[in-house]
Amino acid sequence: MNFRAPALPLTHPAGLVATWFGTGLMPLAPGTWGSLAALPFAWCIAWAGGIWALAAAVVAITLVGIWAAERYIRALGREDPGDVVVDEVAGQWLTLLPAATDIGLFAAGFVLFRIADILKPWPASWADRRLHGGLGCVLDDLIAAVYSALALLGLRLLGEAL
Repeated sequence: MNFRAPALPLTHPAGLVATWFGTGLMPLAPGTWGSLAALPFAWCIAWAGGIWALAAAVVAITLVGIWAAERYIRALGREDPGDVVVDEVAGQWLTLLPAATDIGLFAAGFVLFRIADILKPWPASWADRRLHGGLGCVLDDLIAAVYSALALLGLRLLGEAL
């Protein structure tokens, strides 16, 4: 498996965060790798501090992710590069808020977010086309994550009702 060279070295904080510890540099479907790499972090955060800790982590990774993505995009000179997967991390964590630490809901949340991130339902598609830089890179994934989080909440409530 050949990794791409990053626009910023992984020793640079923005390069490390933007590529989520280098997972965005993996060939073939870096967004899927980024979402997958986000799962153990989300699990540990939710296990240690509950849903409120995960919600706080979503806010933190969003703010840091916007900064890191902006720096990475400027260094590369190209909008929304596939190497930047911190947006998938933020979106994946937002999606997982209704999951608590249920492993089945975590798996469903992963699939639901990947579908929403790929399809980009409106207004995520609008944000993807119109917004640029670090904010645009992260915001379209967060909007898509709202859809997947609502679907996951529906699955959770359905499972509790049965």
